[in-house]
Amino acid sequence: MNVVQELLHRLPRDQVIVDDEQKAPFECDGLSAYREKPLAVVLPADIEQVKQALAICRKHNTPVITRGSGTGLSGGSLPLKNGVVLGLTKMNRILEIDPLARTAVVEPGVRNITISQEAAPHNLYYAPDPSSQVACSIGGNVAENSGGVHCLKYGLTVHNVLAIKIITIDGEELVLDYRDDGVDLLALLNGSEGLLGVIVEIKVKLLPKPDASQLIMAAFEKVSDCANAVTNILKSGIIPAGLEMMDKFSIKAAEAFAHVGYPLEAAALLLCEVDGNQYQVEADTETVSRVLKENGAYMLKLSRNDEERIALWQGRKNAFPAVGRLSPDYYCMDGTIPRNQLAHVLDEIERMSKHYELKVANVFHAGDGNLHPLILYDAQIPGELKKTELFGAEILKLCINVGGTITGEHGVGVEKLDSMCQQFSAPEIEIFHKIKRVFDPENLLNPGKAVPTLHRCAELGHMHVHNGQLPFADLERF
Repeated sequence: MNVVQELLHRLPRDQVIVDDEQKAPFECDGLSAYREKPLAVVLPADIEQVKQALAICRKHNTPVITRGSGTGLSGGSLPLKNGVVLGLTKMNRILEIDPLARTAVVEPGVRNITISQEAAPHNLYYAPDPSSQVACSIGGNVAENSGGVHCLKYGLTVHNVLAIKIITIDGEELVLDYRDDGVDLLALLNGSEGLLGVIVEIKVKLLPKPDASQLIMAAFEKVSDCANAVTNILKSGIIPAGLEMMDKFSIKAAEAFAHVGYPLEAAALLLCEVDGNQYQVEADTETVSRVLKENGAYMLKLSRNDEERIALWQGRKNAFPAVGRLSPDYYCMDGTIPRNQLAHVLDEIERMSKHYELKVANVFHAGDGNLHPLILYDAQIPGELKKTELFGAEILKLCINVGGTITGEHGVGVEKLDSMCQQFSAPEIEIFHKIKRVFDPENLLNPGKAVPTLHRCAELGHMHVHNGQLPFADLERF
């Protein structure tokens, strides 16, 4: 009995997909340029079925790729043709909301926005809000350590998760809690991209809804002025709930899609939200408005009510689908840079855009320097995808060179493996592999993702080979 036969035999038939046509929706995540059909897709409904599926795959030495809602943008849930996709969307129950402790315990398939909706009667909400929050799952958010427009003040996923329950490849059930002494394994699992265990339960922190919120939209004639405004708002001592920047191309795309009133003539747009009690919001709004004017904002617009504030955010949150209307394909990059490098990096991306003859729309989580250049291309034109990938890799190299990193929230997946070789040294990559082996000694959980082999890095010319061998030969099999 092979792995597929045993999965069909031991699990409910409607939870195992083997038909090629039915497997098609699972052959990629949001990075649709890369596709592969798996041996099978398993959709467990509870923890025991997860354990069963893992036991069968381990017995047959079959790779397991855990998948949430499939909204990831780095190929993190790209299947292997000899692997099984473990989809957790059926595990979508909210197990507990404790309004006194301000916590929620949820299964991994719960959509991000659902947590806030269910907590709303208690005047609570879950702060991290990726642009895909209406669709993305909380399990996937943990796996990628997702951010969102409000992560500047309230933190990434890792700052809002209090405990998780995982199932190891051996079937062991582990609970990792922020109160645990010793090594911070909870933080390690946030952003681990499915390499260390299958997340089956998450306890998150809920926050009281702020009494008041105010969104200030500022338009600039120069990108550099907008970038300077970001730095000076934070220097003023105010930490906005959200601080987002868009360039001219993304402004026009978002406005054509969402019709929210963005100024089409602006070279750059800044959306700054402040929240708290009414007096604090009024004082912060006055300070932010002053700083924006001092840094060259030629137009300010303040939201008049909560509906208008939400509407103005919708343009930014829909920037990705908005750009998708302008091109057959687009490639969404993700890197993080020091805030004082924003203007320089945008100038360099514009130069690269001309060099590669590919248009780019830029949107930023400006407060924490997380940039998302959207490279427009047409996959039907021979060689254009390859050219786009080279352009993207050059952007990530630029992020490293100015003191940043190759990802802020999308993760490495398969997309940024080569860039990992540029950012990290051989000893650092060795540590990553050693951690992987502690949790998954047979390398069955999402193999080939997030951490490159040393041989791959050496072949790219980013690591030195001594006497014909890499410095850590025992890692060559990974």
